[in-house]
Amino acid sequence: MSKVSGAVRVVVPASSANLGSGFDSAGLALSMFDEIEASFTDKPGVQVDVDGEGRNSLPRDENHLIARVMLKTFANLSVPVHGLYLRCINRIPHGRGLGSSAAAISAAVVAARALAGTQGTRMDDEGALELASSLEGHPDNVAACLYGGFTVSWIDENSLARAVKINAHESIIPVVMIPRFEVDTEQARALLPSHVPHRDAAYNVSRSALLVHAMTIDPDYLFEATSDRIHQEYRRPSMQSASALVTSLRMKNHAAYISGSGPTVCILTNAEKVEEVISLVPEEFEAQQLEIAVAGASIQ
Repeated sequence: MSKVSGAVRVVVPASSANLGSGFDSAGLALSMFDEIEASFTDKPGVQVDVDGEGRNSLPRDENHLIARVMLKTFANLSVPVHGLYLRCINRIPHGRGLGSSAAAISAAVVAARALAGTQGTRMDDEGALELASSLEGHPDNVAACLYGGFTVSWIDENSLARAVKINAHESIIPVVMIPRFEVDTEQARALLPSHVPHRDAAYNVSRSALLVHAMTIDPDYLFEATSDRIHQEYRRPSMQSASALVTSLRMKNHAAYISGSGPTVCILTNAEKVEEVISLVPEEFEAQQLEIAVAGASIQ
């Protein structure tokens, strides 16, 4: 029974949550990837090197999010840690609604589980989702990060995160329009009301059910399926330009929505319309054509 002696490398995708109607349940893994390399060391404590996003601002010790989550995972696995080295290559923008924190948490859980080897308590994929979701606060992004593809997640009667991965239609092309400004996730969530009108809840229930059909069988329904009445409008004060962009794109019949808590705008389109969509990006946003990442966080 031993830990892994060498380094492990984990690649984890970005993610887009909600997809308009699927508030706190729908997730989509995107082909924008962070990488971490982790290894045990003889030197006590935690050392972190960071390249890319957050290079000049993120902690370089045990206060780094990935380090905190890995140490938490090791504790859950009953694996003692003397020293830990992390190298993080961050490509997912921070504070933009593309699941950067979920990617970090998911990668950390996967890396710690791999480094633990055969020592300590074993953790299956469901256990990894439960831990990652408890640390992130909700399962939509971490489900997409861990499983890849299109995911639907929920909290069961025992308050545990559950998710299923569903194969998305091959014609769907995600385009993200990323602004230069950030939005604090907690601030955006604080704008949500504690109650919504029954008619609005019913509206979203029907559209989120349609979303599964549109994402898997008939993307022609994506415009209607990504319509929302329970969260995006309430968050408008925190991201006026992004909200206005969603309105503008939807007026042109594009399936646009605020990605997660924003302010990135995601559009689900196809090969025939992708150039038109990209041409509509405002000056203060950057458009990127991505793919649906089929695989979730994985050891490379």
